[in-house]
Amino acid sequence: MKLFEVKECKYGRGIFATRNISKGELIHVAPVIISPSNEYKNLKKTIFVEYVFWWGENLEECALALGYGSLFNHSYTPNALYKLNLNQKTIDFYAHTDIKEGEEIMINYNGDPGNDKPVWFDVL
Repeated sequence: MKLFEVKECKYGRGIFATRNISKGELIHVAPVIISPSNEYKNLKKTIFVEYVFWWGENLEECALALGYGSLFNHSYTPNALYKLNLNQKTIDFYAHTDIKEGEEIMINYNGDPGNDKPVWFDVL
């Protein structure tokens, strides 16, 4: 059984659990396309800049998460987290808390689930 589905939500589209998911459970592995730092100025001119993750040992590059990776919405009280897997060139999403069936699966775009630094958009 699939762990999640894409549904409409207040942010447009989001990822929702199709069954209960336990804390620590792997939710999704998203392969990435890496954009070198010297291309960021061009990326900022496109809509894709809204969907990238900072990438690399020193977060000097950007990566577009394929699969469903770029559809996880932001929350300052996330129920999921992501880890950059530099060796495999994936972003791996895990349950940070137990997630109930039907609940939207959300991450903190700042990386650390407890980081309350402002993001670049108004949080609804």
